Amino acid sequence: METDREKQELIINNILTRTSDRMFDISKEVDPEDIQTILQAAMAAPTGVNRQPWNYVVVTNRQLLDQLAADLPYCHFANQVNAAIVVCGDKDRFLEGEDAQLWIQDVSASSENILLAAHALGLGSVWTCVYPHTDRMATVAGILSLPDNMIPFNVIPIGYTLKSHTPINKWNPANILYRT
Repeated sequence: METDREKQELIINNILTRTSDRMFDISKEVDPEDIQTILQAAMAAPTGVNRQPWNYVVVTNRQLLDQLAADLPYCHFANQVNAAIVVCGDKDRFLEGEDAQLWIQDVSASSENILLAAHALGLGSVWTCVYPHTDRMATVAGILSLPDNMIPFNVIPIGYTLKSHTPINKWNPANILYRT
């Protein structure tokens, strides 16, 4: 049985070893149960006033994946996977006034949970930017026939990697200010 310390180390290791993967083995299918687990992790993200202003589009259709790869910059590897998750903001659940833009933080946290969950399951993934580029948002909305209330935020291709990467050590004490 794992101790609390061992569990903590596993979680921290998962965070510190996650990489952005861009080379996938298209011959290996992602298990639908793994996608569901990843989506459960996504929806466990923190969210302002618990509004959960997100929707997810799971794309497994080969033609749609290939079209996303062809039409979006930086997403060309979507044609190497059998699954992608498009994270969207749901305008119907945005807060009002100055807080209306908090959806960006909420879907960002949700997206990070997707990346971490995929890594924990032995899958590779990468966050490809859609929002705030109006041309990219229109492209994704058109390809996926999204309703008007859904703002495409990113496309996250998910699959089995062909090449493992050494994580980049981003630790930099110079970025920390202490006030004691």
